Amino acid sequence: MTASPSASSECSRPSRVRWRIVTLLMAYIAISHFNRISMSVAGTEQVMPAYQIGETTMGFVYSSYLIVYTICMIPGGWFIDRFGTRVALMVVGFGSAIFVAFTGLAGLLFASGSMLIVALLFVRGLLGAVTAPVHPGSASAIASWMPTGSLATANGLVVGSALIGISATYYVFGSLSDWFGWTGAFAVAAVVTMLLALLWTSYATTCPGEHPAVNLAERQKIETDRVVVADLNGEPMPWSAPQKRSLTLLTLSYATIGYVQYLFFYWSQYYFDKVLELGKETGRFNSTLLTLAMGAGIMLGGWLCDRSIRRFGRRVGTALLPVLGCIACTVGLGGGIFFEEPLLSLLCFTIAMAAIGVSEAPFWTSAVDIGGRRAGIAAAIMNTGGNVGGLLAPIITPLFSHYFGWQAGLALAALICLLGALPWFWIDVTARSRGVTGEGHP
Repeated sequence: MTASPSASSECSRPSRVRWRIVTLLMAYIAISHFNRISMSVAGTEQVMPAYQIGETTMGFVYSSYLIVYTICMIPGGWFIDRFGTRVALMVVGFGSAIFVAFTGLAGLLFASGSMLIVALLFVRGLLGAVTAPVHPGSASAIASWMPTGSLATANGLVVGSALIGISATYYVFGSLSDWFGWTGAFAVAAVVTMLLALLWTSYATTCPGEHPAVNLAERQKIETDRVVVADLNGEPMPWSAPQKRSLTLLTLSYATIGYVQYLFFYWSQYYFDKVLELGKETGRFNSTLLTLAMGAGIMLGGWLCDRSIRRFGRRVGTALLPVLGCIACTVGLGGGIFFEEPLLSLLCFTIAMAAIGVSEAPFWTSAVDIGGRRAGIAAAIMNTGGNVGGLLAPIITPLFSHYFGWQAGLALAALICLLGALPWFWIDVTARSRGVTGEGHP
């Protein structure tokens, strides 16, 4: 019996499991960043005033997450490459749920501000440790699940979802704190994180070949000219000198991006609420707007990067957006500092955050492209640099601003952002070693 034309057409159509995996990764990244930034919302609105905790001390609590997160980043990359993305992100999900719950529990157990600070430093550090593989794991999963022509778009969607999670934090976590207190808000976040981890565990696989819902057409579409072959037992070739040089420069550039981003993640609400004295609601709204602008920029940047590569080639097309993004962000930050009118200042900061967002997806695409089969380690090395820059911002900004003012703290960030454009003139994303299956495309 001959199959009908419609049935044959249906069979030849690729299934869309890869996009469901991308959607799950978006949810994972969003909740991860929600859990990360919720501490700053709790700190600004309830913890600092209730326990009489100062800016610099609270900054150390924020950075405790980032310090341990950064230290564990490269071991997390090794874990991804050794055990696969499914297992790595399972650890992220279930571990995050546990330590988010413990964050709220610390508030219930300790009435003393000094004891609470010690507990939060410990718990937030452990949260950073279990969360370390989330971005390298997502980038590695995308490299295994997506064809080359869609890599930047998928990376833009996934990394951009971090800003959706962050932007939701100010209102969603803030409202939960209004209703249940900051300790109850962390309990709700822990339950949601646990449910998402269960969903990932039940549906995701490390590579398309392991997933029962992936048909032959989708597998062929993914495996044609794919960046990473997900072979956990294969031995990758040693990195060449051009690979090492390009990855080092990529990491240095990403450190500057991390500094600017985390300054706004952790201190934008405080800046609008307390420094400019615009009030809690305005602080929430402005911080939400900035993070949404950055998220929109990231998602747009992924789409633009794929098209820029088709137009100008992989090396120039990838570098174009980070260079222009860093320059535009610097100009936007300068405008935000210069204008005293709050609306004009907010507009400039919004442009700056959108611009820095546009540059994000090319970084992750470049890391997995340079790393090849070591995509997890390569992405982890780059993200380590980003978080070294990021963990400095919550501490340096209030210290610098204490002596020179918050405008000077923002001006320092603008200078750092401009420096981030320079390494891209020497980064070669085509520097990957040849000769290993899946690593030979230009």
